[in-house]
Amino acid sequence: MKEPGLKLVLLVSLVSSMAVMVYTCQAASNLHPLILIPGNGGNQLEARLTSKYKPSSLLCSRWYPFQRKKDGWFRLWFDPSVLLAPFTSCFAERMTLYYDPDLDDYQNAPGIETRVPHFGSTQSLLYLDPNLKRITGYMAPLVESLENIGYVNEKTLFGAPYDFRYGLAPEDHPAHVGSKFLQDLKDLIENASTSNGGRPVILVSHSLGGLFALHLLNRNTPSWRRKFIKHFVSLSTPWGGTVDEMLTFASGNTLGVPLVDPLLVREEQRSSESNLWLMPNPKLFGRKTPLVITPSATYSASDIPQFLSDIGFEQGVHPFKTRVLGLMDQLVAPGVPITCVFGSGVKTVETLFYGNRGFDEQPEIVYGDGDGTVNMVSLMAHESLWSDVKNQTLKTIRIPGVSHTAILKDEGALDQIVREISGINSQLSFVENVISVE
Repeated sequence: MKEPGLKLVLLVSLVSSMAVMVYTCQAASNLHPLILIPGNGGNQLEARLTSKYKPSSLLCSRWYPFQRKKDGWFRLWFDPSVLLAPFTSCFAERMTLYYDPDLDDYQNAPGIETRVPHFGSTQSLLYLDPNLKRITGYMAPLVESLENIGYVNEKTLFGAPYDFRYGLAPEDHPAHVGSKFLQDLKDLIENASTSNGGRPVILVSHSLGGLFALHLLNRNTPSWRRKFIKHFVSLSTPWGGTVDEMLTFASGNTLGVPLVDPLLVREEQRSSESNLWLMPNPKLFGRKTPLVITPSATYSASDIPQFLSDIGFEQGVHPFKTRVLGLMDQLVAPGVPITCVFGSGVKTVETLFYGNRGFDEQPEIVYGDGDGTVNMVSLMAHESLWSDVKNQTLKTIRIPGVSHTAILKDEGALDQIVREISGINSQLSFVENVISVE
């Protein structure tokens, strides 16, 4: 009669010992290396002007901005002078990309060189302008939260900033800048793993960064993924694009920044390869659901080429058809465990109504559910696309009332994100499984 009780005592003792051992390992900073991949506009970008640069006005001549490094580099993003109308045009012409149909690829404007500072570090992800920390903070709260559980910059914690204006293309089309970023990211993953005793990496992406991470995983072999990737944590990823992007292309989008005229930045925003990539995916938004309505036409997600032409951006039609549509068809499961974290219950652009004045006027907007930027159908696409995929581990964490960027700052959201990352690092999940067995 005493034997079952003795077995229970021994089991509890064994479990307790294992828990202490696991805790001790974690206390010794036995963390999986973690790489942060920012979203669109989520890291600093630097530029330098060459003799080929032809400013559109005297104001935009090569002496602006005043503050530069000795070798001519200056911060292009984020530059607070963009808030002042005379300089908004200067900023826009320097940020603008051009699609070259002969090369079938995107390039900077002539005379503009750009680079991404601090690759491998979290430095350029913390604040878009270190001199204006209070208003340009980005991943600083998340990084601080990760440091509180033992992560150390450039040892166990790494940043993968990139030129967010550029996107990707199907593998039979060139995408020089985007492809180089994927290779740099792959190298960073391998080096981070090697320098941490061969432990696989946790990828944590925000917004557009999630699409880059997905394509990196899909473009590498299952054996590589098993060796180098522990888990993929996706924050606010627009898997299927956003209706908000149609507003950006039609009328310009200040993204909530005061004083900026949306028409002054519209051409620059239209030129962005990554913005084009974020147009609504017809497989998710539906081929007949009206997204933009005018007195003479109605546009669904399947009408994007006609929409681009009608708003006066015909040069975007060819790259959309040949490059973006192919990417929209490549939403393949990542083949590694993934946790998708996103906000909900925040009013999000769902339908745009334009009057007789055309696309130069801001439209009337009908709102729906989402995170304030990304529609719910896009945020939830991982479930509709991958929930039935064999051997694909999938977890969803929905945080009511948290917006697209607030997810990186909101205390409750950060608690859930860090708890998830701690759980991925912890071996206590094995102990919990032992205890739950009857």
